[in-house]
Amino acid sequence: MARNLYILAGVMLLFAVVSFIMSLISSHTQPMLPANGTLWRTTALFLTVGGLLVALFGIMTALFEQIDRRTEERRLRERGGSRPER
Repeated sequence: MARNLYILAGVMLLFAVVSFIMSLISSHTQPMLPANGTLWRTTALFLTVGGLLVALFGIMTALFEQIDRRTEERRLRERGGSRPER
């Protein structure tokens, strides 16, 4: 699950970079695109913040998955060690 969140965060940050670059390009080169630079910058800002939040969720998910995995391994090791011999 964490890998999917990392991929989503990367895509969002990539789109944020593209949006910021679009704010720097003049409207004369691309006549059909929105010319308002603040719109592109605002979009870039929201995509950056969203990408960073998704990356944080990915990190937290990876940490909790590791904790669960280690707890399960410890439980199985303790349970297997206290089993009576036949």
